[in-house]
Amino acid sequence: MKKLSLVTVILLAGCSTQTFHMNSGLSIEPDKEDSQAFFIGGIGQQEEIDAVKVCGGLEKVAKVESELTFIDGLLRGITFGIYSPRTARVYCTSRS
Repeated sequence: MKKLSLVTVILLAGCSTQTFHMNSGLSIEPDKEDSQAFFIGGIGQQEEIDAVKVCGGLEKVAKVESELTFIDGLLRGITFGIYSPRTARVYCTSRS
């Protein structure tokens, strides 16, 4: 029965992505990727990445992404939402 419960929790832990496009000409690989730790579903918590600082200017920020990856969802499911990580990425335009 415990195995069935764990499998159910893992299958119900869905993945999601929020993407914000600012400029074209984005790089294929993220210029910064950060795993952000949240607890109890992230209620009342926030994490920040300064995309302008990462890319060297507002005009160089191409895309910002926040994702609940499979591993993030798995960790959330195993801990029953006590530990709720998310992955954040910043993509920059080509730096010249």
